[in-house]
Amino acid sequence: MEPKHPFRQLFVAWVVSSAVLIAGSLLIDWFPTAATKGAHEIDTLYDVLLIVSVPVFTLTMTVAIYSVWRWRAKPGDMSDGVPIHGNTRLEIAWVIVPTIMVTSLAAYAWIVLNDVEAKKADELHVHVIAQQFTWHFRYPQYGNFTSDQLYLPKGRAVKFDVNTLDVIHSFWVPSFRLKTDTVPGLTTHIRVTPDRLGEYDVVCAELCGPGHSTMREFTHVVTPSAFQAWVQKEKKAPAPGGIPPGGGGKTPPVAANTIGAGQ
Repeated sequence: MEPKHPFRQLFVAWVVSSAVLIAGSLLIDWFPTAATKGAHEIDTLYDVLLIVSVPVFTLTMTVAIYSVWRWRAKPGDMSDGVPIHGNTRLEIAWVIVPTIMVTSLAAYAWIVLNDVEAKKADELHVHVIAQQFTWHFRYPQYGNFTSDQLYLPKGRAVKFDVNTLDVIHSFWVPSFRLKTDTVPGLTTHIRVTPDRLGEYDVVCAELCGPGHSTMREFTHVVTPSAFQAWVQKEKKAPAPGGIPPGGGGKTPPVAANTIGAGQ
């Protein structure tokens, strides 16, 4: 006969399934190669979230699966089953414990984000302009020229000011980890410090129309000297179609109405 309260079996099933899933989750390489100084902090935060959330998931599923199996309806049984009364202590516990967990994780995430996006000295400002279905990148500190390719010098902090010319987009370089939505009429911001030379994808992470999947460009993280040489070359090139020419000092109409412009 099955014990009335099989807590031991449920506990063992929960511990074993949690250990297996946590180990499997941590072995998966979720993200591409990290290319900024703050990326490793974000990866660690992600691992912590997995370690905390997996046991919660397995506990919920263990109890749910057991309950469905243990108290399943028998063929021909049309009764309402055994009446169940509430447990005040249990209800208090499952409200307080998740509240503490979520609050702690939110505080940890805020600390990480605040550290990663802290203002740095000698920041490179890049104005990102989203447009169905492409990206444009303007460099106000270098004559305000505009390019379809994003070039960044290794080791220099970068502040991105992001606008859209049409619908909502989301600016994301997966190797940088951070991303930000860009909403018509607003300017959003993120900060990163590239620390690895290479070429990385720029993608839109917000469904923005039939050409959403093609809204890709490249980020080139190069040496400071190579960046300066590229800047000199791009200053002489014509601006991309549909964008005011570099050096004209113009900004898209949506940039005039900003939030957090003083950041």
